[in-house]
Amino acid sequence: MGEETGGKYVEPGGEFTRDQRYIATRITADGRDGYPVEPGRYRLVVSRACPWANRLIIVRRLLGLEDAISMAVAGPTHDARSWTFDLDPGGRDPVLGIERIQEAYFKRFPGYERGITVPAIVDVPTGEVVTNDYARMSLDLSTQWGAHHREGAPQLYPEHLRAEIDEVNDAVFRDVNNGVYRCGFAGSQEAYDKAYHRLFDRLDWLTERLTDQRYLVGDTITEADVRLFTTLVRFDPVYHGHFKCNRQKLTEMPVLWAYARDLFQTPGFGDTIDFDHIKRHYYEVHRDINPTGIVPLGPDLSNWVTPHGREALGGRPFGDGTPPPPPAEPVGPAHTPLR
Repeated sequence: MGEETGGKYVEPGGEFTRDQRYIATRITADGRDGYPVEPGRYRLVVSRACPWANRLIIVRRLLGLEDAISMAVAGPTHDARSWTFDLDPGGRDPVLGIERIQEAYFKRFPGYERGITVPAIVDVPTGEVVTNDYARMSLDLSTQWGAHHREGAPQLYPEHLRAEIDEVNDAVFRDVNNGVYRCGFAGSQEAYDKAYHRLFDRLDWLTERLTDQRYLVGDTITEADVRLFTTLVRFDPVYHGHFKCNRQKLTEMPVLWAYARDLFQTPGFGDTIDFDHIKRHYYEVHRDINPTGIVPLGPDLSNWVTPHGREALGGRPFGDGTPPPPPAEPVGPAHTPLR
């Protein structure tokens, strides 16, 4: 998203407030918004650097929607004009034929004035953006695209747990997913102090919740785990130092560290994580926080693949389903500790 484009992120003298006005169009089985579920029609645009886009990458992979929804990967950095496809030959996405995701936004909404964000889904035939409502998008992959899920796909948003998942997601979004940004982009000591305490109070709450249960809601992986994981995996490489979330490192919070490693080592989670892209994005783009643009070499990532011991709590990662096959779009081996 998640990141607002441009060179200014800190809110001078105040508290960071995320612009929550997204394109609310939905892709649904009944096509109520004019965009019916149709394999091959849509392209998911992501950056592996962005935690909000990372959710969609994970959910798409867990559900086995790679053949139904193609994926465009933008580079880890952007300028004031939006994310670019600088990883692709000639700097253009090979399917959409564009250099910047901005072009798909302007195709549908000329002069679009809000954030040009990822993740976004683009209608390939018209080249127009359909939605960038990242919270709704991942839920719709579960609830609207069921006819195209792989055999053995997990139930990430089961009906009988939705109220509890929504409640946990809301708390995690406010205080953790967005909470790290409220720390990092705070423009006053008072705003930072408030955000810091909210973040770590919620992490303590999560520690208590996860001490005796393997997953956040129920005994299988759900949407709630996906949403917390993408923040936790970025915590030590970025948020602890860059965003001053430094009461403890993730590696110094035993329950959350074991939980994060458990998910990281689960097919569909860690194999989507590009630590190089993550670090380059935050440290190179947020120049008002890191004026030199220097990207730290650490931390050592080999501990992500050490034993976590969470199997002792029971739980079945995929419920009655099965793990996804090896990724068709793997992360470069130099950018991950997975082998």
